[in-house]
Amino acid sequence: MKKQLTYIAAAFFFTGMISAQKIDINAMPKAGPTPAINIAKPKTFQLSNGLTVMVVENNKLPRVSATLTMDRAPYHEGNVTGVSQIMAEQFENGTTNMSKDAFNSKVDYLGANLNFSSGGAFANSLSKYFPEVLNLMADAIANPKFSAEEIQNSKERAIEGLKTNEKSASAIASRVSNALMYGKNTARGEFETVESINKIQLADVQNIYKKYYAPDNAYLVIVGDVKFDQVKPLVEKAFNGWKKANTPATQLEPASNVAKTEINVVDVPSAVQSVVSLNNLNTLKMKDANYFPATIANYILGGGGEARLFMNLREKNGFTYGAYSSMTASKYSPEFSAEASVRNEVTDKAVKEFMNELNAISTVKPEELANAKAKLKGAFIMSLEKPENIARFALNQKVQDLPSDFYTNYLKSIDKVTSADVTNAVKATILPNQSRIFIAGKASDISEGLEKLGYPVKYYDKDANPVAKPTAQKVDANVTLGSVADKYINAIGGAAAVQKITSISTEATTKVQGMDMAMKMTQAKGGKMAMNISMMGNTIQKIVFDGKDGYMEAQGQKKTLDDKQKAEMSKETELFPELGFAKNSTLKLGGIEKYNNEDSYVVKGDKVTYYYSVATGLKTGEVKAGEGGSIPTSYADYKDVSGVKLPFTIIQNMGGMDINLAVKSYVLNQAKDSDFK
Repeated sequence: MKKQLTYIAAAFFFTGMISAQKIDINAMPKAGPTPAINIAKPKTFQLSNGLTVMVVENNKLPRVSATLTMDRAPYHEGNVTGVSQIMAEQFENGTTNMSKDAFNSKVDYLGANLNFSSGGAFANSLSKYFPEVLNLMADAIANPKFSAEEIQNSKERAIEGLKTNEKSASAIASRVSNALMYGKNTARGEFETVESINKIQLADVQNIYKKYYAPDNAYLVIVGDVKFDQVKPLVEKAFNGWKKANTPATQLEPASNVAKTEINVVDVPSAVQSVVSLNNLNTLKMKDANYFPATIANYILGGGGEARLFMNLREKNGFTYGAYSSMTASKYSPEFSAEASVRNEVTDKAVKEFMNELNAISTVKPEELANAKAKLKGAFIMSLEKPENIARFALNQKVQDLPSDFYTNYLKSIDKVTSADVTNAVKATILPNQSRIFIAGKASDISEGLEKLGYPVKYYDKDANPVAKPTAQKVDANVTLGSVADKYINAIGGAAAVQKITSISTEATTKVQGMDMAMKMTQAKGGKMAMNISMMGNTIQKIVFDGKDGYMEAQGQKKTLDDKQKAEMSKETELFPELGFAKNSTLKLGGIEKYNNEDSYVVKGDKVTYYYSVATGLKTGEVKAGEGGSIPTSYADYKDVSGVKLPFTIIQNMGGMDINLAVKSYVLNQAKDSDFK
């Protein structure tokens, strides 16, 4: 009882203290003093083959990571561009001492991560298995097993990836913007093509490996639960067999900014969004006095969800899901860029707002500066928890020729930055008057607005070659909305055959992130629809609508369709909307555009645009507007099904990813009312 009274009295005393202090729980606590940073310095040694090894002992967790990085300038691959990537894939195909299956089984057995790239490698494992993992890494690097068969497999995967990206505005933007900034026939501007990948042979892979994948100017950083005296002999034994190349340092081809800001456009006719990026080159290095001010300027401009670009283009104007910028203080390719994907119809407005923000960033408010400092310091402190970041710091210090106290003084360096420092840094690194405004999008929708902005507008193809401004082909006077619809109906079998169809059941398959997915969909007149999507025999999504009511089911949860969804689905009463084109006052015949690589008549509606081949009359695709953005669909490989031609290849783009549906079968006029219950 006495103890209870003591606790109660203490509680009242504590409560009184709180009341006396009048703490405002809504006020943000004041920041404390900048903490001191202690980063373990690596112990370093060098092998006779030139490999520099840095070891950072960190015994907090029983894990070790090893990061191999080659400090070399980008090199020109020429007519076999892509060979370095093909070469890197071979390191996981076994060694001259161990088969592919044995090698990968051993990695799995040890519970390790082991990855390779054209510029290095990474390994991570429990410390007790690290010696074995280190030996596997070294064996793969020093004794690779290159075979024509495995190289061919890599080439086929690379070509498949290129074909997948053919209509991706983001992929096209990345490729062509680099080519224009650095020159398409240079080390930093060249890009893979189907032709360059096909030319790669075993000898090319072996040659690239011998010349560039070598210990000369290479760094191995080991961080974790190791002892220097124990790990040093392990490294010496494992990597001494890796041969020095003595390849002369590559001289980078010169690159410079445009004299005056210009807009570069690549026409992507199927794009429903424009990928906009503003880029300029600079000379920023991590050891420069401007580094921290430039980093802060970039954070304020486009470093996240509270930055100016995001707040302007997304929050204020609703042009995009996100707008960001980056400042790269690379040893070989320092540059600034800002980017966003925006709706076609607001592309010109978005460019204008981008330029407004770039011109305004030379002046920052005290609260913006304070917030940026706090966020960057917090991010740095949190980064110290990850051993791979400690490895990166150690490597940067060597490769970037940083002062020995660069990272221990990191927080103090941020604190010292003033508004005037930011202004000076911006003048040297963010150049709104010497930038390329690069846009990959549908030229016919965006060109008119872009050309009114006052910048020179130049047009390029997907291979970065200059081209004339894409113009919509004019439609012959005798072509009407009705004639386009009639030509399509006749092309697939004629009005009599089409009108007999009351239902269509479709079974198709595709792959999503490497997994097989099956779709079964039944549609009937009156807007009835039942769709089932499954993986490994399990339903992952189901939608059923009987023309008036319906439901949606996903992950075992069933939900009735809301009024808005039912109203939208009720509009599509015909299996072939072309039968009613003549009576549909919302549709208009546009020009002729490329769609699915074919010249196509454009039929525009309120929320859907249809495309029909000029040559054959067949539907090449359609683009439907949705709440999450427009969804383009392509149709190809038409085949006869009971007297009517239907597409057996359907490609739908969802969130930037192509879903390639291969139709296995169509069944006509067999649907029952029970199918829609």
